[in-house]
Amino acid sequence: MMGYSQTSEPVRFERDCAAVMVPQGESVTLPAGQVGYITQALGGSFTVYVDGNLFRIANADADAIGKEPMPLPTLAANATDEDVEKAVWAQLRTCFDPEIPINIVDLGLVYECTLTRHPDGNRHVAVRMTLTAPGCGMGDILVEDVRSKLALIPTITDSDVELVFDPPWNQTMMSEAARLETGML
Repeated sequence: MMGYSQTSEPVRFERDCAAVMVPQGESVTLPAGQVGYITQALGGSFTVYVDGNLFRIANADADAIGKEPMPLPTLAANATDEDVEKAVWAQLRTCFDPEIPINIVDLGLVYECTLTRHPDGNRHVAVRMTLTAPGCGMGDILVEDVRSKLALIPTITDSDVELVFDPPWNQTMMSEAARLETGML
């Protein structure tokens, strides 16, 4: 699976670092010198186990734990709508639930993704997605992750990411590869 990595690599925070508590979604700052373990490194973000809790570290803060940030997406100058749509789906596949090592596309959380072109040639993307559980505290974090990663794609000037719960997610929405990966086949 592309970008898959589960580890228990020890880390020491080299600087104070913004983090999000998993699964509560609460924003915190982990101090320089704090030690922990990377439990998941996927899609440019990191899940770190520190003092009995899990925290999500964003791609932009990879340097705080001695890692390189994931490279930004690129497009050819003459990119077609199809090229941009492929880039959008590739970016969506870099978004992961911090507790599940499978991207949101293969998990079946993306219900719809539509691109429209503005008169100036730039594009708008609309995404309808759900969560594995409606009460998940990471919902807003995942939505913002999708929104910010789509904004990195050249020519995407705006996006709407809507969180929906109808139909409710279930395991049959996962790709066959994801079900194999999790043993749910």
